[in-house]
Amino acid sequence: MATFRLRYDLRLPDFGAAQPIAQYGAAIEQCVWAEKHGFEEVLLSEHHGSPDGYLPSPLVLGGAIANATERMVLKIAALIAPMHDFKRLAEDLAVLDIVSGGRVVPVVSGGYVESEFAMFGRKLSERPKIMEAVIPFLRQAWLGQPFEYEGRTVCVTPRPAQDPMPIFMGGASEAAARRAARLADGFLASMPQFNGVYRSECIVLGKPDPGAPPPELPTGFIHVAKDPDAAWAKIAPHAMHETNAYGKWMTDANMVGPYSEIDDAEALRARGDYLVCTPEELVAKLSALGSNPAVLLHPLMGGMPADLAWQSLELIASDVIPRLP
Repeated sequence: MATFRLRYDLRLPDFGAAQPIAQYGAAIEQCVWAEKHGFEEVLLSEHHGSPDGYLPSPLVLGGAIANATERMVLKIAALIAPMHDFKRLAEDLAVLDIVSGGRVVPVVSGGYVESEFAMFGRKLSERPKIMEAVIPFLRQAWLGQPFEYEGRTVCVTPRPAQDPMPIFMGGASEAAARRAARLADGFLASMPQFNGVYRSECIVLGKPDPGAPPPELPTGFIHVAKDPDAAWAKIAPHAMHETNAYGKWMTDANMVGPYSEIDDAEALRARGDYLVCTPEELVAKLSALGSNPAVLLHPLMGGMPADLAWQSLELIASDVIPRLP
């Protein structure tokens, strides 16, 4: 059976009509709706100082979603560890886990946007040291007992609802995958080829085989419509904004990632990164993946209007999910 998830980063480019209060409210409303339709989790992303207002506080938004839902897993994907004080991060995650009834899965990563590191007085060269330290610190902190850290006594209370809380790592390199196998409870790869590195490293370390991830469509965005061409005309500016914003960050960081800059909307559509199709086409594509495919939806991608996002979600609920094996 297919599993459905949501993702939000709440970019709001200047050319869009969406306003923050309405867009954040729509994200919460969509999580409530999705839970009623069997969606399993929501992923909340993090970046800082972005001109389009990219979500900087996923834990705060996670608290609002936790209050509005009952079962949906809150996967904070990803927490950029160098942007956080470890002690405060441990406290905030513990409280979010409590208020959600034990539904939090933090995914920590090292980040890659140099301007963010400068904003927080950090250096990119500090990433390996920080990533080696963050998970051991969180595990120690959540024991609820005083311990020594960097010459000071630390005591984090209250403890999370989960005992222990799972901690994932995210990343887009072999080094990140191997570090996750050694330190984390799971790995969220930005590029699918690193899943195999993670799995192999777990086995080498004598850990349980995490298995292959469920099959997914090779696209970062899915939208269904009765008239895909008309829908793409509305979606294209938002898709162009997203891929170019991410693409510039990755180019500046000398990274190869799932996004790259492009100046032609039809070429972007042809590239396959943004799937806009009919319900019947999506059913066929998901059925071809075999058993238990995973579907990640990003309804408000690039500041898309909430009403356009709702049209797709409603069609998925009425014309896609019931037809899947």
